[in-house]
Amino acid sequence: MKRVIFIAAILLTVSTAFTSCRETKKEVIVKEKEVQVEKEEESKGMLERAAEKVDQEVNEEVNEEIERIGDDN
Repeated sequence: MKRVIFIAAILLTVSTAFTSCRETKKEVIVKEKEVQVEKEEESKGMLERAAEKVDQEVNEEVNEEIERIGDDN
């Protein structure tokens, strides 16, 4: 009787070991979605902004000189 129980226990242990080590099938689903990304307007760099300010100041000075000199005609 002890042998029968011992053999049954060994068979149960071995069958459990093989069952738990078996690879399970895994299903991978890949979903691709197209997303439109709005491009942000590129802001002007520091040098460009500084150059614009300098251009405005120079243009104002040139206009003032033109008005000061006046029209020779």
